[in-house]
Amino acid sequence: MAEVIGVKFKEAGKVYFFDPAGHKIQRDQKVIVETVRGIECGTCATPNTDVSDEDIVKPLKSIIRPAGEEDIKTLAENREKEQQAYKIAKAKIEQSGLNMSLVDVEYTFDGSKVLFFYTAPERVDFRELVKTFASIFKVRIELRQIGVRDEARMLGGLGPCGRALCCKEFLHEFQPVSIKMAKEQGLSLNTAKISGTCGRLMCCLKYEQESYEYLLKHTPKIGAIVETGDGRGEVVDNNLLTGMLKVKLDRHPEAAPSAFHRRDVRLIKDAQIRVNKAELEALREIEDN
Repeated sequence: MAEVIGVKFKEAGKVYFFDPAGHKIQRDQKVIVETVRGIECGTCATPNTDVSDEDIVKPLKSIIRPAGEEDIKTLAENREKEQQAYKIAKAKIEQSGLNMSLVDVEYTFDGSKVLFFYTAPERVDFRELVKTFASIFKVRIELRQIGVRDEARMLGGLGPCGRALCCKEFLHEFQPVSIKMAKEQGLSLNTAKISGTCGRLMCCLKYEQESYEYLLKHTPKIGAIVETGDGRGEVVDNNLLTGMLKVKLDRHPEAAPSAFHRRDVRLIKDAQIRVNKAELEALREIEDN
């Protein structure tokens, strides 16, 4: 076991463990730490706690110090410099004619490097742009291309559900999302209904998938053959959340389907959920490959 604190560097970023070095750190308190990017100021997401050695990526680095008044002042000054750098960089990119879109600008805590995050439909030769930025900002320059999901996380916004984007609020890492998940969850394969503001499949399809997989094991699928109190029939519709089924009975093929709860039927032969090639090709551009 080891005593650690959890530190994050973005609002919804991943939490990293650090040795508190004898300090008692409170939640939301700022701390100064050393990372692969250099000296950074992070926010305590998990106060002092003991974790098993298996959960630690070794070697475990110690925090340098709890952030003081001067550190908080430096952090505020960096935020101001980032806003100015964004305006300057955006103008220079437009002048260069490069096919790229600036998303965000970030100064390292010690001010030794500035990172420019951008999106682009293809590879960009930005060597001249780096030289221009270096002559203006007089620090190390790094241009980093990001994907549309990362862009949505940085910019924030509202999802189709009307709530703040999950990636901005609480998702620490992106997980692959597939068309098959949408199909298994009974959603209409309509791009507008299953894609987020980033244009890719909604992240909630992934973290809700485990619940749907459990329900699918206990609910006859569409096309399944079941035995009901009124005879045998075929499931033509199902609601995984309520457990209600619509069954077309063999002895009344022309009648409207009858409603049954999944616990009131016996499964004879289940069906399979498949995404056909045409559906897959039509929605390929929004799938997170």
